[in-house]
Amino acid sequence: MRIIAGSARSRVIEAPKGRDTRPTLDRVRENLFNILQGRVMDARVLDLFAGSGALSLEAVSRGAALAVMADRDQAAIAAEKQNVRALGFEAHTRVIHAPWQQTVHLLIQEGASFDLVFLDPPYAMEGLAQVMESLVPLLTEDALVVVEHEARTAPTACDAYEKTDERKWGYVGVSFFRLKE
Repeated sequence: MRIIAGSARSRVIEAPKGRDTRPTLDRVRENLFNILQGRVMDARVLDLFAGSGALSLEAVSRGAALAVMADRDQAAIAAEKQNVRALGFEAHTRVIHAPWQQTVHLLIQEGASFDLVFLDPPYAMEGLAQVMESLVPLLTEDALVVVEHEARTAPTACDAYEKTDERKWGYVGVSFFRLKE
């Protein structure tokens, strides 16, 4: 895997060891960030189920002010920390080793807010609407939540959101949500 564009363009990043994570493919990240290009500069990014941190690191490389990466898997956390160090992004990133529920609770307590959220949970995970509902207090007014999923399925969000777009690249689908007005 590599960073597609920005200050760390073409730099290689590591994926977690083992089969517990599924890194976002380079071509999917490239297409995704072509869509997001106007939203990344100076954004505060939250990446739940971060795996290697590829989405967050791509955002920082393209000018995001801050990226918080969270995962419960120790191998994923090790890969994220290694990638942050290798790219020299320590000043613009934070890595949290905790399940998503604890991460969201901690960030709410801290008064954090985010402009862009990446959700790339295990494809078999249920309860995504619960995850999205818990994020509402963390979102800025025009925040965008990007959910990666199997192309043949559609994620279910809670009533607070509206889907603004959906794309498919092979077996990977990406849905875009924002808070309803």
